[in-house]
Amino acid sequence: MKITVDISEDDLREIQRHSGEQKKGPAIQKFIAEKLKLARRREISRKFLTGEWSADLPSIEKLRKDRVL
Repeated sequence: MKITVDISEDDLREIQRHSGEQKKGPAIQKFIAEKLKLARRREISRKFLTGEWSADLPSIEKLRKDRVL
């Protein structure tokens, strides 16, 4: 989907510099994709830290017993 955004030249240059992209469109796409990825990671981290999500992992002792030497 194509959209029009108003962005300052300074911000656009900074986005291009950080993304490594020369063209505006790909630079903004990369920036948005990274921002969304970080937001998803932050949400997953929050869920684990608050206890909303958890993972039952076996203890290290049990893992070592199961190892075949």
